Amino acid sequence: MRKLLSGALALVLLAAFGGYMLWAEQRPEGHYLSDLRVELALDQGIPSGQGNLLGIEPTLYPGDYQNLTRLHRKLAAYLEQARVKGLVNERTVVILPEHIGTWLWARGEKREMYQVTRLREAYQWLELSNPLRYGLAMYSATGDDRRSDAHLRMKAGQMAADYQKLFGDLAREFGVTLVAGSIVLPEPWLDHGVLRTGSGALYNASLVFSGTGAVLGQVHRQQYPDSNVRRFIEPGTGQAPQVVDTPAGRLGVLIGSDAWYPSNYQRLAVQNAQIIANPAFVGSWEGPWRGNRHQERASELDLQPGETSEEQAWYHLSETAVPAGIASMSVFLRGQFWEVRGEGLGFANLNALYHASASHGARLLNLWL
Repeated sequence: MRKLLSGALALVLLAAFGGYMLWAEQRPEGHYLSDLRVELALDQGIPSGQGNLLGIEPTLYPGDYQNLTRLHRKLAAYLEQARVKGLVNERTVVILPEHIGTWLWARGEKREMYQVTRLREAYQWLELSNPLRYGLAMYSATGDDRRSDAHLRMKAGQMAADYQKLFGDLAREFGVTLVAGSIVLPEPWLDHGVLRTGSGALYNASLVFSGTGAVLGQVHRQQYPDSNVRRFIEPGTGQAPQVVDTPAGRLGVLIGSDAWYPSNYQRLAVQNAQIIANPAFVGSWEGPWRGNRHQERASELDLQPGETSEEQAWYHLSETAVPAGIASMSVFLRGQFWEVRGEGLGFANLNALYHASASHGARLLNLWL
């Protein structure tokens, strides 16, 4: 009798486990409506044949990331509206915001994950729906926040492939140079032009795509992650900021808070940079500036945490750090990912700071060179 009960229990557990694994693999999709409108919030200069910087500040939500088709459709709609306005040509450098690729960890999940209201609940759905991936990622996670590390590490290979396909396709479709915001990946590197991931530390990284969809240069890594993410993202100081040639001029990329530091601009200036793209993300634009006091270069900053707002700090640091004659643009991610909001308002700098008034919804920023 005992053997019979043990065998029955084993069958029940096996059936339950099989049912759970079958449930975890299912990914039904629901209906989704998205606002494709975009406002031209900043338009400075006049066309001179030298090209332009075109910043896109999309308004994105978790549902936009359920599949690549949705995200491509939304970003392509913004670019098409810019083309209708005469802002897209072969010398255009399109700049997308920081972490636009990082949220690709949410691609292809159960529809319930996109419907909850708290990030903590979304993480629970992610873990329950990917038990093997999550378990392996937790085993190799590092840093002070191992759970956040695991969430970004568990789908890294898929995220890297999605990132390159999505933004390479957009660059080729519109024939532009495209700075593809940023994405957090473990040890990102290029293998004959293909983005790969390793098993080491997480870095906040960016790629630049040419008008053919090919990668220009190498992986750009954030040098000095801010205090909010340094618990699980490593500084990329082992690889100095680099410059790549584009039809509009020599382009450097500074990710997020890297744009605060004069030394970063100096390292790009000695490489004859003419354009600097700054993909950025800020959660509270009107809140107090938190600074970056934990970084070794914090002494370069002439502001103290809390003495001004995020908005005013970004404007001040850009005005004082960007060398004369170099065109720069900072572009922020907008929208809401569960309770995490993106509220920054982009601006441009070419011997003077240009910024638009606050507005809701998606925005285009244009600076003629």
